Amino acid sequence: MKRSYKVLLLVLFFLGLAAYAAYIINTHNVPVLQPKGVIADQQRDLLFDASLLMFIVVIPVIILAIVFAWKYHEDNKKAKYSPEWADSFIAEALWWGIPCVIIVFLSIMTWKSTQELNPYKPIESENKPITIQVVALEWKWLFIYPEQGIATVNYLQIPEKTPIAFEITAQAPMNSFWIPQLAGQIYAMPAMKTQLHIMANEVGTYRGSSSNLSGKGFAGMHFPVRSSSQEDFDTWVSSAHGSSQSLGVEEYLDLVHPSYNNASTTYTLEKSDLFDWILDQYKRPSNSMECKE
Repeated sequence: MKRSYKVLLLVLFFLGLAAYAAYIINTHNVPVLQPKGVIADQQRDLLFDASLLMFIVVIPVIILAIVFAWKYHEDNKKAKYSPEWADSFIAEALWWGIPCVIIVFLSIMTWKSTQELNPYKPIESENKPITIQVVALEWKWLFIYPEQGIATVNYLQIPEKTPIAFEITAQAPMNSFWIPQLAGQIYAMPAMKTQLHIMANEVGTYRGSSSNLSGKGFAGMHFPVRSSSQEDFDTWVSSAHGSSQSLGVEEYLDLVHPSYNNASTTYTLEKSDLFDWILDQYKRPSNSMECKE
C-alpha cells in the first residue's frame, strides 16, 4: 500500500474517532455536559472555552505531525531540504508565540472564573436561601435541614430557583460531595466545614454521589436530588414532620456506624444544633467525647 493511502487512512481514523466521540456525547447522559443549575452551566461553558483554546494548539500539532511524517520520510527523495529553517524567526514566533498567547487567555479565564465560581460565594436571588448541612458518613450521606427541623439519609430535596447554601463536613474518611448537573465537587473533611452554593434552574431529579474513593461502601454512596416547585417542597417538609423516626445525639451515634447501600430515610430533627455538635466533638478532650468513631 502506498504511503499516501496510509496517511489518508490515518486521517480518516482520527476523523471517525472524533465523530464517534461526538455521537456518544449526544446520545448518552453526560451530566457534566447537561447542566441544570446556574453554577454547573457556567462550569460547562468554562470547560468548552478552555478546550477550544487548547485545540488551537493541539489540532495543528497533530496535523503537522502527520504531514511531516508523510512528507519527510526516508524514502521520499523529492522532499525539499531547508536547513536554514533551524533559525527561522517566523517559525519560532509561531510555535512559541501562539501557545504563550493562549496561556495568557487561559490565565485570565482562570482568574475570572475562580472569583465568579467560588463555592463559598452566595448566589444572588430574590428568593431566600435555604441552608442544608451535609455530613459524609460510612457509607452514606446525612442531610440536615436546621430551619425546617428535619433530616434525611441518602435523599435530598430542594426547591427550584432557590439558592441552596450547603455546609459540609464528615465523620468518616475524607470524602467529596458532588452533584454534577448542579455544581462541581467540594471536599468533606472531619473537624472542618466547607461550603457550597448551588441553585437548580428547573424541576427534575439529578444524581448526587461521592467522587472520592472512601472504602468498601463507596459504590453505594449516591443519592437522588429532587428539584421541585416551592409548593411541592413545602408539602414534602410537612410530610417529613410526620416521620416516625427522630434524629438526636443517640440516634446519630447509631447512624455513624458503617453500613452499605443505605435506603433513603427521613427523620424529624430533635437536636437543632446537631451539625455544630458534630464539629465540636473534635474540640473536646478525647476522654470526654461522646462519639469516638
